[in-house]
Amino acid sequence: MDKLSFLNGIAWMAVFVSLLLSFFLLTVKTENKLANRLFACFFILTAVDLSGFFVYDYLSNYLDLEIFRWTTCLLEMPLFYLYVLAVCYSDFRLKWKHLVHTIPFIIVNLVFVPRFYFASGIDKLNFFQFHDQSPEMYFFHVLVEIQYLFYIISVFLILKKYREIYLENYTNPSTSTYKWLFQMTSVFLAAHSLVALKSMLRYTNFDEAFIWANVLVGSVALFVTCWFILKAMNHPELFRGINSKLQLTKDILPKEENKTFEKENQNDEITAQILLLKQYMADQKPYLDPSLTIQELANQINIPVRDLSVLINHHMDQHFFDFVNEYRIQKAMNILKDKSKNDLTILEILYEVGFNSKSSFNTSFKKYTRLTPTEYRNS
Repeated sequence: MDKLSFLNGIAWMAVFVSLLLSFFLLTVKTENKLANRLFACFFILTAVDLSGFFVYDYLSNYLDLEIFRWTTCLLEMPLFYLYVLAVCYSDFRLKWKHLVHTIPFIIVNLVFVPRFYFASGIDKLNFFQFHDQSPEMYFFHVLVEIQYLFYIISVFLILKKYREIYLENYTNPSTSTYKWLFQMTSVFLAAHSLVALKSMLRYTNFDEAFIWANVLVGSVALFVTCWFILKAMNHPELFRGINSKLQLTKDILPKEENKTFEKENQNDEITAQILLLKQYMADQKPYLDPSLTIQELANQINIPVRDLSVLINHHMDQHFFDFVNEYRIQKAMNILKDKSKNDLTILEILYEVGFNSKSSFNTSFKKYTRLTPTEYRNS
């Protein structure tokens, strides 16, 4: 009885914190309102799911509502998937076609219709009491696992593409969006593994282990939700989306290679463009702008953005991100070697050369020199 009371207490706290986070996401001022609303809906459904640890006492006379509550978990991962899209792509909008993500939820509820929703009172009660052994529940659990696997893989693929596009088109060294989403998805994967283990224990005789598994799942849910709250409160404007119409160089390249130029003429043109680009970078120093994008640089040197992307990412074999940061690091090295600028702090130098984060500057500097800025200055 003590374990159950402890579990109920954790569940109440987890539900309260989830709803608190939902309220914060719905009311905080941010440019990306759609992402926050989707994430808020995700946490509202999470609260509904976690309420299962204690809500049965209140819904014992409303079994239809209790079964329906179970099935709402099939809407959580679609919401998280849409949330990731909304965060990664600044031009993402919800469309009618996205209702396709509700199909598993609808199918499961239709499966429960004949033997539960349309059943008489006694038959309904009997079904509910022995629901663990019903084919409907087996189907429900299998569908949950298949759906979860599908969406978790889809999210990781979205993040992989997002990171590649970001590196090819942006120079802001902050990768907080990618890190945050990757961490969150990894945490969800680990948490769901615990939930899947708990579900398997349901079909064994290890009742004590099942109760402790519930306690563990509730505790993890509470911890994760508190982590989200702290993250959201510290970084209400955390995310910067990219344009979904941007293409990776590998997707552009086959079309570019079909041009009708003679190969030697094309090579001469590429060499001339590389020289022009390097000369412009050295003379005009556009890399000093911390928010420089490949589109802005293409406009400045009057080269189509697709051609510039292929030039840097393919012919020069560098990500745009690395190409620009190399100039920033080179300028920082020159400043650090200049004895007359010894009074400048590392923080002042990183801002002067186009960085906006000390950790990002140190990481990039060490990548190119194998030394920290301080070690380089002292050497």
